[in-house]
Amino acid sequence: MDKDVKNIVAELKSHLIEDILRKWYPLVIDKSCGGYFTNLAYDWTILPEQEKMIVTQARHVWTLSKAAEFVVDGQNYNEMAMHGFSFLKDRMWDKDYGGFYQIRNREGGFAEVNGWRDEKRTYGNAFGIFGLSALYKNTKRADVLELAYDTFLWLEKHAYDQKFGGYFQFLSREGKPFDKNSIYKTTAVDSKEVGFKDQNSSIHLMEAYTELYKVFRDPVLYEKLRSLLVIIRDKMVTKEGYLQLFFYPDWTPVSFRGSSREQVFENFDLDHVSFGHDYETAFLMLEASYWLGINDDYRTLIIAKKMLDHALRYGWDDDVGGFYDAGFYFKGNDYCTIIKDTKTWWAQAEALNALLLFAKIFTEEKRYYDFFLRQWDYIKNFVIDKQYGDWFEGGIDKEPHFKTAPKSHMWKCTYHTVRALINCIEMLIEDPNLEINKLIDHWRNVAESLSSKKVEQMSNIIQ
Repeated sequence: MDKDVKNIVAELKSHLIEDILRKWYPLVIDKSCGGYFTNLAYDWTILPEQEKMIVTQARHVWTLSKAAEFVVDGQNYNEMAMHGFSFLKDRMWDKDYGGFYQIRNREGGFAEVNGWRDEKRTYGNAFGIFGLSALYKNTKRADVLELAYDTFLWLEKHAYDQKFGGYFQFLSREGKPFDKNSIYKTTAVDSKEVGFKDQNSSIHLMEAYTELYKVFRDPVLYEKLRSLLVIIRDKMVTKEGYLQLFFYPDWTPVSFRGSSREQVFENFDLDHVSFGHDYETAFLMLEASYWLGINDDYRTLIIAKKMLDHALRYGWDDDVGGFYDAGFYFKGNDYCTIIKDTKTWWAQAEALNALLLFAKIFTEEKRYYDFFLRQWDYIKNFVIDKQYGDWFEGGIDKEPHFKTAPKSHMWKCTYHTVRALINCIEMLIEDPNLEINKLIDHWRNVAESLSSKKVEQMSNIIQ
């Protein structure tokens, strides 16, 4: 390891431990009511309102489980993760109908927050599996694995679409999918998306099933994970190399390409290019394929690379660095126009991970490592809170008001940042015994067996 790499590793480690893990934990442990505090001010003050969403609670369990594997700093991360497990099992899991509620109040009871009430979401249950699987890897506790697998079975029974494949996102308390024609009418904040299948719940379900498959080699789980990889790769990724966000149940895209600019912006939430999701998905597809043990999976590698390359071509800010949040292909244009030039924190973290991963796989393409260094510089300059620690919710080059915005809320905690930092440290260390480096070796071998002609040919047949 040369001097420059050693310095970056030291920088990343110090930031991970001092500015993130020690700031968050044990501060967010709710000793009175269980689980983890949700809402923290910019200066780490615990705020009065403390709803608890399954996504956030499970992400803390996952983060603490990963920290227990990676960090030796006197903190009992496994104990803090088990604290979260108790809340998931006793308060967030529906003992009558199964599945995790999307939202609960601080004590674990009914909540009106965001209109979710007693409803459930595939996305939230996916993160339940994700956090529990990581916790089981460390603790080997049967009750942890049992809850993770019960959640998998519950989703397969209630959310899986037997006719067209894929998964419904919106579920009643009883686990019944509902759409705009259902008798049941939701008042939830995400009601505009009712009746559609979506990339976001799909990619995170793939991520969760991958995490579970790492520790539990179940043949049914294998088949479900493989089908998710194929659906995401072959139905959701467009020929340009970005993810279509929403679909009708039969996989017809919900698309406003060709519509007026007014219609495009009116329906922004349903159709745009989300660069962060694209390169995050590129990583998650490579991880899923690797753990599935698929040999010579050229198609997944080529499509994943195309997704990152598309984001670099259209989403990168060449002036100060960082990736913009959103673009769109307007009518008559064969290029992607930026329509939201902000830079959300999680997308910057996922970029750090993806850029270094592809630099390690495609060693001859030096640009990926150059972009990784530039991305880290951007994060240090505009995303890391140098006064209070952790990251702002978005780059302050575009949104300076984030300097005094909440440090934590139901959609912002530690999962994206901690994963990116741990992965980058381990990739730079290059210990061949670490799983991330075994994954890199696998994909490097696949990449090296491809001729440039074959890459070009296969790139052109995407969809």
